[in-house]
Formats: sequence, structure tokens, C-alpha cells
Amino acid sequence: MPTENNKRIAKNTAMLYVRMLFTMAISLYTSRVVLKTLGIADFGIYNIVGGVVILFEFLNSAMASATQRFLSFELGKNDSEEVKRVFSMSMTAHISIALLVILLAETIGLWFLNTQINIPEGRMNAANWVYQFSILTFCVNIIRTPYNASIIAYEKMSFYAYLSIVEVILKLLIVFLLVFFGFDKLILYSILVFIVGAIVFTLYKLYCGKVFSNCRYNYFWDIDLYKKLMSFSGWSLFGNAANIGAQQGINILLNIFFGVTVNAAMGIANQLSQAVYNFVSNFQTAFKPQIVKSYASDEKIYFNNLILQTSKFSYYLLFLLSLPILISCEFILKIWLGTVPEYTVSFCRLIIVFLLIEAISAPLWMAVQAIGKIRNYQILIGSIIICNIPLAYAVLKFGMVPESVLVIRLLIGIVTFIARFIYLLPKIELPIRLYIKEVIWVSLVMSLLSLPLPLLVNHYFSNWIGLLITTIVALVTTGCMIYTIGLRHNEREFVKKMILDKLKF
Repeated sequence: MPTENNKRIAKNTAMLYVRMLFTMAISLYTSRVVLKTLGIADFGIYNIVGGVVILFEFLNSAMASATQRFLSFELGKNDSEEVKRVFSMSMTAHISIALLVILLAETIGLWFLNTQINIPEGRMNAANWVYQFSILTFCVNIIRTPYNASIIAYEKMSFYAYLSIVEVILKLLIVFLLVFFGFDKLILYSILVFIVGAIVFTLYKLYCGKVFSNCRYNYFWDIDLYKKLMSFSGWSLFGNAANIGAQQGINILLNIFFGVTVNAAMGIANQLSQAVYNFVSNFQTAFKPQIVKSYASDEKIYFNNLILQTSKFSYYLLFLLSLPILISCEFILKIWLGTVPEYTVSFCRLIIVFLLIEAISAPLWMAVQAIGKIRNYQILIGSIIICNIPLAYAVLKFGMVPESVLVIRLLIGIVTFIARFIYLLPKIELPIRLYIKEVIWVSLVMSLLSLPLPLLVNHYFSNWIGLLITTIVALVTTGCMIYTIGLRHNEREFVKKMILDKLKF
């Protein structure tokens, strides 16, 4: 059974990487064109206004986690009837969340936008148009969530990959449409993004209705199932609110203290780092259903091995890809954007280091979702993460530079990671000492030994040839360190066999 599951994970990971390569290339190019077409000020407005809407994401994220967890859990138990009930009840809940978001966004959110956000003179009307279409786009994505969760729970990653490619291609096309219309480009861009979201939602709905007989929405009401979903999502709500609040709260604080130009830098940094992190999130997406299903089917040894392997492989993969970017960040941004807004380089580096910590700890919160007992976990972790906002406000009030808020976020990320594994590992009967030895220690040693040679090469070269040499040296050095230090003997044998099989082919 584990062998079959591993093959499925490998196949799904491959499909997700095909998706990622297309989406990353197109998304990065799209960001460059959008920045050039809208200008730094309007690009900053779009990011900060969209950020106000995303503040309500914690409502959807909580329910999305519950939907995916319960669908995967019931599939792991082979309970088809319960899968149908979970899907329909979660869809009802997501529609309710969309209505609640509209209510909150059109009252509290609208007030916040028009009274607290720092918008350049003469652009408040455009900002309000962007805000309204951002709300509509966000609500469409909320109602799409159960379909998305179903595809991941059923591990049908090929459609997920193909449709993601279609989505980014459509987003690229709308950027080129901006050039041909004299209408306010910022407003038009927000309208076209909404249209793309509506098209993608329709395709998701048609596919799931045709392929998964268990995922066709039929309204019904079951108070016990509703309580199960809401109990899980209710505690997730606190943790998700803390995460979204920390991310978007920092963006809003930077806007209040420094204006939309810094928001543009943060928007670019987030897009670049997210493009890199997609390499890891695709890998984790392929593993996540198996983590939940293995726990549901009581395969404890396989479950714990998945946690260890997903933790360290997530980190290895992100470190392998991000090291050349961390070293040559300034040159890469100049190639990508031409004109690089101030603070973008330092923002990128700090966010990528933060994401390295998130990558290694992500399988731990996947394990929490699998076991289902999340109340104390969410209270503990959410309380730590929410400290980002008061601490960021304090350092900015004392006149610190914009980068200081991301330094705080990084330090809190380290504290959160430590709290996660100390709290969780005893609950899943995975020894803390084993986790430190197998994941943290080997990752730290591998990282330190991988750094000197690429840094030395980069010190003597600062052009295209230097970027190429630095990247090659970083990849080879890190790859060797991962193979010799980061892998167990059986994992090295597996990699060796896989490479030899490919060479024979």
C-alpha cells in the first residue's frame, strides 16, 4: 500500500511541477508587464487595496482547511456517502462565508479603505472601483474552494495543473488587453481579473460535476455535520486570522508609515518569493492527502515517516532553488523588472528566509489537521503569530526602517516553528529528539556547508556570466550536500536507482 501511495505522490508531484513551471514563468512575466503598464503608484494601490479584501481571507481559509481535511479523511475510510454529505454541507458553508464577506467588506472594509489607507491624491475613485471588483473576485474564489478541495482530496492533480496553466495564460492575455484600451488601466485590470476568476470557477464546477459523482451540490441541513465542520474551522479561524493579519497587517502598516511605493516593493517581493515557494507548495500538495488518509486508516508508521520526509524534503527543495536567488537577488530583479523599487531586494531576501522556515514546518500543521484536535494548537500558534502586528507597529513608531517589520516576522516564524514541533510531536508519538536529528540538524548542517563556495564565486562576478556560474555552483554544491548529508542510506539508494533507471531509458 505505501508503495502504491508513493507512486501516486510521485505522479501527482510531477503534474504539479509541470503546472508550476508554466505558471511561474508566465506569472513573473505578467508581474513585469503589469508593473510597467500600471506604473509603481497604481501597482502599489492595487496591492494595498487587494490586501484590504484579503484581510477577510481568514474566514475562507478556516473553512477550506475543514473541507479538505474531512473530504480526505472520509475518502481514507472509503465512506462514499459521507463524502457527498461533507461536500454539500461545505458548499453551503462557503456560500454563507461569501455573503458574510460582502457584508463586512461593504461596511468595515469600505470605511477602512476610505479613511485609513494612504492613497495618492486623485486616485481614491479608482481605488474604490478596484476594491469592489476585488470583493467580487474574492467571493467567486470562496465558492470555488470546495471544488478545489475535492480535486486535491481525490488526488486528480492533472486537471488541477492544466486549469492553473489556463488561468495564468488568461491573466497574461488581460495584461496585453490593457494596452489597447484608453479606459483607466487600474480599474480595467481589476474588472478583467474578476472575469478570469468567473471563467475558472465555471470550469472547476463543470469538471467536478462530471467526474466526481460525490461532489454535486445538493442543499440539505445536518446540524451534527455542520457542528463538526464549524468546530474544526472555528478553531482554524483563529490561526488563519493571525496568519492573514500578520501578512496584510504588515502591508497596511508599511502603507501608513511609508506610502504606496513601499507597497509596490512588498508586492513584487511577495510575487517573486511566492513563485519560488510554489516549487515546495506543489510538492506538499501532493503529500497532504496521503498524510490525512494514512492517519484515517491507522497507518501510524507510514504517517510518521511522511511527516519526517515531507519536512526535510520541503526544506531541501526550497533551499536548493532559493540559494542562487538569495545570493544574486539584486541582479535578478534588475533583469526581471528593469526598474527595481527601493527596498525590493531586502524584502525578497527576508521573505525567502522566512519561507524556508515555513517550508520545513508545514507538514506539522498538516499532521494537526489529520488528527483533528486543533483547539489548543491554534490558540498557541495564533497567539504567537499575531504578535507580528503590535511589534511591527512599535518598531515603525520608533522610526525603524521598513525591513525591520520583516525581521520581526522572521524571528516570530522561528519561535512558531519551535512551538509547533514541541507541542505536536508527542501527540503523534514522534520523538522530538528524532525530529531534531533527522530534520532540523541535517538541514542546518547541509545549509551551512552549501553557502561558502557560491558566495565566493558571486563575490568575483556580477554579470550574466556570474549569475550563471553562481547558479550552477549553488545547485551542484547544495545537491551534493543534500545527497551526502541530508538523506538516509535507503533514501540515497532510492535516488541512485531512480537516476540510473532514467539514464537507461
